[in-house]
Amino acid sequence: MSKTIFKVKGMHCASCATIISKKLKRVPGVSSAEVNYGNEKAVIELDSKKTSVLELNAEIEKLGYSLEEPSREGAPQNDGAAAKHDHDGDVHALHSKAQFSFPVTIAVFALMLWDIAAQTFSSVPNLPLPMEIFEPALLVLSAVFMFWIGLPFIKGVARFARHGAANMDTLIGIGTLAAFIYSSLILLVPAFASALALPEYTYFDVTIVVVGFVTLGKYLEARSKKKTGDAIEKLLGLQAKTALVIRDGVEVEIPAGEVALGDVIVVKPAGKIPVDGVLVDGASFVDESMITGEPVPTEKKAGDLVVGGTLNTTGTFTFRATKVGSETMLAHIVKMVEEAQGSKAPIQALADKISGVFVPIVLILALVSLALWLTVGASYLGFSAAISYGLSSFVGILVIACPCALGLATPTAIIVGVGKGAREGILIKDAATLEKLHKATVIVFDKTGTITKGKPELVSIERVAAKGDDELVSILASLEKRSEHPIAHAIVAYAERKKVALQSVSGFEAIKGKGLRGEIAGVEYYAGSPKLAISLGLAVDLALLERETLEGKTPIVLATKREVMGIVLVADAVKPEAIVAIKELRKLGLRTVMLTGDSRNTARAIASKVGIDEVVAEVMPEDKLNHIQELQSKGEVVAMAGDGVNDAPALAQADIGIAMATGTDVAIESAGITLLHGDISKLVKAIRLSKMTMRGIKQNLFWAFVYNVVGIPLAGGLFYPIFGWLLNPIFAGLAMAFSSVSVVGNSLRIKSKTL
Repeated sequence: MSKTIFKVKGMHCASCATIISKKLKRVPGVSSAEVNYGNEKAVIELDSKKTSVLELNAEIEKLGYSLEEPSREGAPQNDGAAAKHDHDGDVHALHSKAQFSFPVTIAVFALMLWDIAAQTFSSVPNLPLPMEIFEPALLVLSAVFMFWIGLPFIKGVARFARHGAANMDTLIGIGTLAAFIYSSLILLVPAFASALALPEYTYFDVTIVVVGFVTLGKYLEARSKKKTGDAIEKLLGLQAKTALVIRDGVEVEIPAGEVALGDVIVVKPAGKIPVDGVLVDGASFVDESMITGEPVPTEKKAGDLVVGGTLNTTGTFTFRATKVGSETMLAHIVKMVEEAQGSKAPIQALADKISGVFVPIVLILALVSLALWLTVGASYLGFSAAISYGLSSFVGILVIACPCALGLATPTAIIVGVGKGAREGILIKDAATLEKLHKATVIVFDKTGTITKGKPELVSIERVAAKGDDELVSILASLEKRSEHPIAHAIVAYAERKKVALQSVSGFEAIKGKGLRGEIAGVEYYAGSPKLAISLGLAVDLALLERETLEGKTPIVLATKREVMGIVLVADAVKPEAIVAIKELRKLGLRTVMLTGDSRNTARAIASKVGIDEVVAEVMPEDKLNHIQELQSKGEVVAMAGDGVNDAPALAQADIGIAMATGTDVAIESAGITLLHGDISKLVKAIRLSKMTMRGIKQNLFWAFVYNVVGIPLAGGLFYPIFGWLLNPIFAGLAMAFSSVSVVGNSLRIKSKTL
């Protein structure tokens, strides 16, 4: 089974997505098919040995839909550009129709309002010419609106007649076509009206204005939907178009898609890095804000990793390509965002179920309403008035009940939320994860690489002799430069970061289990554990060192044979952002727990420093998993943040797994959310984003239901016997059009909010 994302063409509403999904699931070899109206894509899991894209298309093309097979090249930018081109074409076609129809719609709408007002209020003068004078012109205009602008609606009726598949276009088509045919018969065949004693009132204005408003709504909706998915477009825009590759000793410019593994690439100032790789020569500062969210460029030197899509700022360097095409981080991010935007949140299940049965129910309600007007209504109002009201109710119900707003409520908010997360360095695997995160009650952290940086650093210097910090560091780092121990690397890295010059060492010797010795400028120095100083007969403050050791720090003593010169403390330092992040999480009402395999003393010291509520130390990977299960058995919704292979089982078990992008691939694959650059402060933003997105979805669903729950009985005439209220089909069309626009607009508000 393979999962593939297809572009779906021909969708007009949420019902379309439901129809396509049902049809595709019936095809042998398809195990799942999720069709998303919000981004017009289908995520299909299929067995290529049992079915093909041709067979899938054969199933849905008869209904007016089609699947567009993705590019086989593996690079994401081609599919994105094609999708954008297609979407722009759809928006342009709707724009042309809206540009023609809108002025006509407004003019007819204004005339209709004037006529209604003149008949209702004596203070409003009658039209200079009676509405009947305009009817031949309205017939021609309504025919243009019906069979050109409203052609998708006519096709919807035809599909319904042939295959029984009804969608929004079917509802609009049946309603406006009924109004148009009835009005045409009244105008062109007067005997028809006389024989049945029908009123001579026509509904050409209803046809024009409803089609006009719905088309305008579709155009505004399409334009707004384009904005909801611009995160993918912006990510694709980060891809470099060309690369300067060294071939046979010569610099050759080639398309970025042709870069091969192992190619050596030259990057000049202000150039984009085309693929992922390792810097081999030169140095520079690289703007990595696209993956870290940090505006300050990062220093890069030989051996450092560089990421495709990031921007070189100052120097020139060469690097060797290690990941190309669909393997690059940018391609991975694009794929992850695209899949997440196409996935469905559990909350959408309700909307999908309603949309699936909504259209047939609405058709039945419209017919029942018409029948009641013609039977019960006729006995009280007379047949002439009853058929007029009945036709208005029939058309009004079909128009206002379109489930577009309902279908757009969840996917548009998810698309915007996932896109905003990607721009903030928060990669969300699927919509279900984004929904669950806002319900989290406990956040569980691994220590190393999550709360701490994951590698030893020199954290403090205790001077004993009368030498400055730089001089102490220079001597110590010069000695440690010869060692392969991780602590030695931490001391040398500190010296390099502080730009402290190293000195020449002679007579270097490693002292097994204790440290090392060497001669600098004729002086013999010793560096190592307190045991080494004690073996030299030197006094050290053991009580102080014990306290530091209990906090997880490792002391390195620098001495000569005569005196201790200083002590440096090396530790896995706490990430500066961790303290603020934990504080913010507690403000959000979340309990924090740290699970670590480290010693209790070290774990407690770290937890105390950052403000974590509960510590569970000296645990194995299976213990982490068991503790997550224990929390869940108490009714807690658990989010787990970690970065190592040992965290993978717990990340998979947690309700929401959160991985640091600086961690292992296993941890990232096990998690539902990845925080780029391993920045724990992004976890707070992720939770806020989840709450914000879910709030937007609930608001959207509320308004979508309100439009339909209030609109259908109002259009059907339920309130007419009590209050004399009856919704004109024209206002039903206006309400329906702007219900979709308001839902998309509400989702777009998420983009502008600060996390």
